[in-house]
Amino acid sequence: MMFRRLALIGTGLIGGSLALALRERGEVGEVVGYSRRLDTRLAAERLGLIDRPADSIAEAVAGADLVFVATPVKAMDAVLGELAACLPGDALVTDGGSVKGAVVERARAHLSAGQLARFVPGHPIAGRERSGPEAATADLYRGHRVILTPIEENRAEDVARIEAMWQATGARIERLEVAHHDHVLAATSHLPHAAAYAMVSALARLAERYEVFRYAAGGFRDFTRIASSDPVMWRDICLDNRDEILVMLDHYRAELDCLRDMLESADGEKIEHYFHEAKAVRDALYPVAQANGANPVSEADETGR
Repeated sequence: MMFRRLALIGTGLIGGSLALALRERGEVGEVVGYSRRLDTRLAAERLGLIDRPADSIAEAVAGADLVFVATPVKAMDAVLGELAACLPGDALVTDGGSVKGAVVERARAHLSAGQLARFVPGHPIAGRERSGPEAATADLYRGHRVILTPIEENRAEDVARIEAMWQATGARIERLEVAHHDHVLAATSHLPHAAAYAMVSALARLAERYEVFRYAAGGFRDFTRIASSDPVMWRDICLDNRDEILVMLDHYRAELDCLRDMLESADGEKIEHYFHEAKAVRDALYPVAQANGANPVSEADETGR
């Protein structure tokens, strides 16, 4: 057994799925959970995600040797501030935030030197459109990537323990520097979510929107699927990774302008070549899914915290 007691700060999809996965593999003893809302932590207990709910962060982490912070990234400022006053001396801490720079900055602001050394930032790239305890599943992370972004204060053995924990869930582990993580995820996750929200909003503002949505087919459904993700969570992600997302939005807008110019000039040859290039890249990314005629779900479609 890897951990005697796991404290979940956030008992929804991300935290609950980790608890279920570790419990299924016998890698955790007791699981104690805290969420800001009483009904959320009671639901987590009822569904078997946690053994008992806690009424405070201090109660949740008492006696824990692993703390997993699975809250929206903006909430981590307050969470880390509370943890600083009650974190057990030997407890490891990791998180599931989709933006690492802001989280690390908050950790440095609140945690002592010793506590910071035991905080190993991470990001599981897995999720679903649904959120909350009811959406948690033991196989959420199986076959998906988890990115660890160790900081200079971390000890190699602590990073290795967090890596082994994620491996036990069936995840594939990779490591990136904090800033590089935020740059890459702005392109592969944050931009697609922003684009999906924008597409739905654009069509919803049309005078004929009811007819448009009535005849929306599979392409619209597939492209906008991730616009069903938690708006509050994605507001926080966008604000915390604002600079990188702005760069990617400008890059995407330039591509849309390029396509618009080709359409305006009715240059069919250029349009076809443009589409061919994009298709070749897409098919190379998902060759097995294409061969099977499947509709793959990209790891960029994560809805993690």
